[in-house]
Amino acid sequence: MPNETSDEQIPKPFNPWKRRRARRLALQALYQWKMADTEVSILEKQFEEDTSHKKVDEAYFSVLVRGVIFNVDALDALFEPFLDRKLSQLGAVEISVLRMVAFEMRDRLDVPYKTVIDEGVELARSFGAEDSFKYINGVADKMADGLRKLEKQHQPG
Repeated sequence: MPNETSDEQIPKPFNPWKRRRARRLALQALYQWKMADTEVSILEKQFEEDTSHKKVDEAYFSVLVRGVIFNVDALDALFEPFLDRKLSQLGAVEISVLRMVAFEMRDRLDVPYKTVIDEGVELARSFGAEDSFKYINGVADKMADGLRKLEKQHQPG
């Protein structure tokens, strides 16, 4: 008997490299949004026209950008208690990275917390101020203590 499930009905597994690129582009879009207050639809259109988007998880890019922009105050509240300075004293890249990390920690439970932290650290290492990745790592780990407490408790060794 032939399989009645078409290829269109089977969800394709996500590609981690395309997600990584989506995060990189989302960081750039969020930086632009923070610096120029660009509307979400304009950001998405600009990045859609970017030729490098072909190897990007476009849906995840939109989820990240929209998720951060539409929840910015709630996301800031998740990590502000762990800052050693005022939010306004952080660089735009670091703020954008922390917002993405907070969003993924809170809303993307399908992404392991270690992956969220690792990706945030890599973004800070690539785009942030010198050694900002260490700061991002510390704040993200403290966020995970609250947002992913059960997941952290069940991690081996």
